Amino acid sequence: MTPGSPSDGLPARRSPRRTAGPSRRHFALALPTALLASGCAAPHRGTGRPGDPIVLTLLSHYASGELKEALRGPVDEWNATHDRVKVRTKAVEFTDLLTTFMVRQAAGQGADILHPYCLWNGQLVRAGVLRPAPAEHAEEIRRGYSAAAVGAASVGGRVYGYPTEVQTYALYYNKRLLREAGLGGPPRTWRELEEAAYRTTRRDRYGNTLVQGFGLSTYDDSTTVGQTLALLNSAGGTFVSADGRSTAIDSPAGRAVFGLEHRLVAKGASSPGVNVYRAFPSGQVAMVISAGWWTGSLKTLMGKDYRDVGVAPVPLPEAGGERATLCTGFMLGVNTASAHPREAWEFLRWLNAEKTGGTKGAVATRMSALQVSVGSLTGRADDMRTLLGAGGGNGDPNLRPFLDALAYAVPEPNVPGAQQAKSLLRKNIEALWTGQRSVEEALRVTRRQVDQEVARTW
Repeated sequence: MTPGSPSDGLPARRSPRRTAGPSRRHFALALPTALLASGCAAPHRGTGRPGDPIVLTLLSHYASGELKEALRGPVDEWNATHDRVKVRTKAVEFTDLLTTFMVRQAAGQGADILHPYCLWNGQLVRAGVLRPAPAEHAEEIRRGYSAAAVGAASVGGRVYGYPTEVQTYALYYNKRLLREAGLGGPPRTWRELEEAAYRTTRRDRYGNTLVQGFGLSTYDDSTTVGQTLALLNSAGGTFVSADGRSTAIDSPAGRAVFGLEHRLVAKGASSPGVNVYRAFPSGQVAMVISAGWWTGSLKTLMGKDYRDVGVAPVPLPEAGGERATLCTGFMLGVNTASAHPREAWEFLRWLNAEKTGGTKGAVATRMSALQVSVGSLTGRADDMRTLLGAGGGNGDPNLRPFLDALAYAVPEPNVPGAQQAKSLLRKNIEALWTGQRSVEEALRVTRRQVDQEVARTW
């Protein structure tokens, strides 16, 4: 999760956003300022001899607030119970994370343990930054996590780390607004989605939109692209081809998704310039597709009005189709430059695979407990059922669709040019929404630009 600014009125926790990959020609850039340290550790790297412990560094984006404190807990626990190996955490803001990985690596200052957004894994593997998981750890990961989480943590079929935060996408809807429009429940198909969007849209006598039926938003990469890819996956389409060398969005499924979004904007049911993270909690958006991290933020923002919020699976093009949605996430992996890879993998196994008693006696991994404590999920469905409870998450049924989606979600493609490809897709989606390009033009330009990026020799 990426921390948001508490002063901007947005949720305190955000999915990956507004991040472009570092320029391949500028690895000599200065490091981002202010690496923040937390957790107990020896003051320098040691040899492992008595009195001089090995010190592993863990670099993540858990730089402030509840995320920093949540990670501090298990790191302090490890350091208090292990004499030979200590862990020291360092953090930068999410927007600096990929650049920091690449620049520190080029400077010979890479951390032992890295916490990347899985979208970047292909680029990091191609650059020689990530070490493949040893066989026993790879087997533990494949056995313990959902297929989507394993796929996100893998490149070319090889597992590179333990999945941490995993986010699936579903449809948020305002029960009150749907009820006032005479609708008995959330849409299950795209036809029902369109009908619900048009019926819930409201304007004043001057034509100004009071309520958007469906909240398409240009707020950031993850909002614009995430909701589009969730719909694309639900239609059986994919963004990048199986071999990772070309885009697959210029397809019947891609054409159907772009056509749906174009109609919603053209008919006034969507206003992409509106920030859905403010508008939905205020009752100004009836439906929006987003990730599960948002539930905790909505509870805080909406108070008693949160009772109006429902969550349902992403609608399908036709009734009876096979469900699919988008999955994003992070993982913890080991740097190829680490002098102590065995110790680093053992710490990661302890953090991510070892079960321990937690709140109210629930037995789960430390990472799953960490993520649930800040309103997120991991890809360990057994942990999530234990920690969230049979009722759907401490009495909140809105978490159940996200948990169920672990079984059918599709991970973001993480080929070497994935971050830039995502940014290019966003630009073309926005050009479609603003009327600068037709559906066919947007698909054609996306195909040309993304093909050039993912086919690049890195």
